[in-house]
Amino acid sequence: MTASHLATADRSPVLSAAPESPTAVPTAVPAVGAAPRPASRRERPRVAVIGGGRNCEHEVSLATAASIRRALDADRWEVLGLTIGRDGVWHRVTDATPGAGADAPLGEGPADSLAAALTLLADCDLAFPAVHGPLGEDGTLAGLLELAGLPYVGAGVRGGALAMDKWATKLVAVACGLSVAPGRVVTAEEIDRLVWDGPVVVKPVAAGSSHGVTLVRAADRLRPALDAALALDDRVLVEEVVQGREVDIAVLRRADGTLLTGPALEIGVPAGRLFDTGLKYEGAPDFRVPAELPPAALASMERAARQLFAALGCDGVARFDFFVTAEGRLVLNEVNTTPGMTEHSQVPLMFAAVGLPYPRLLDDLLAGADRA
Repeated sequence: MTASHLATADRSPVLSAAPESPTAVPTAVPAVGAAPRPASRRERPRVAVIGGGRNCEHEVSLATAASIRRALDADRWEVLGLTIGRDGVWHRVTDATPGAGADAPLGEGPADSLAAALTLLADCDLAFPAVHGPLGEDGTLAGLLELAGLPYVGAGVRGGALAMDKWATKLVAVACGLSVAPGRVVTAEEIDRLVWDGPVVVKPVAAGSSHGVTLVRAADRLRPALDAALALDDRVLVEEVVQGREVDIAVLRRADGTLLTGPALEIGVPAGRLFDTGLKYEGAPDFRVPAELPPAALASMERAARQLFAALGCDGVARFDFFVTAEGRLVLNEVNTTPGMTEHSQVPLMFAAVGLPYPRLLDDLLAGADRA
């Protein structure tokens, strides 16, 4: 199917795809690290694993955090579990509690429970944030840990904020010479000026796990899709439909500062569907590692992922999601700086395929966070 696009009555410009051949990466300022802390005298460093969050990805974040806590080597790490409730109240976690295990809250509201959580964090050596989505992955939690002077896994404030914003990510990608799906940002005030011009994908600018994402094939389904996306964000991205295979790749910064690229992973998606929330979490997703790609296409994908890792200011591990068209063209879909991190998520599966099993991957990430 030929890609179509959505326009406005005044024909406001949209973001155009850049030429496919990559250009040099803009020089990236290294992500700011946490302030140095005194060396721990503990035999096992204490790690705060933070899950939950005040957003639509709360349950996914609980699963990620619980999986990390269970997989960390108890002979090497002392683990403190913290959960941010949907209401913003912080809890201390005990895995003995059914469900995800949040015990009594640390306070009555977000502010006093956060103050209590900071007291617990002050007695930790480093943190492993596992909060996907807004008020977590978007740099918010990184900012809190920066202010607390606590080393942490993953992207800093700038990298998290840029990558969480799908529109900003596309602008950076185009500046790097990478291809993206043409599209535009829409707010609630602009909805009535939109003119239907064929199938589009509608998604919140800053949300994850495919929440609020809709493939719109008919004009009468556009407004409900926009309303669903606007319920999660005040800006919506409307993009042309890209026909192609969905292929992911991950970049890991190891403790010595070197970058390791995992094998590409293809997501088996039924014809006419997106890799939406249903396919992700209802049943077993069809992940194929390694993805069958021509060597030139794989090399281009690795190069593009490393370019964006540097340009966005990523750290720890980040996942880069692409479409690969029938002609072999790579089109960036999005970047995840706090990707799903259960043992069966894409990133751990990729690195396990090259001999880096899940517990060792977590050890690598923590060692990288503590290198500052």
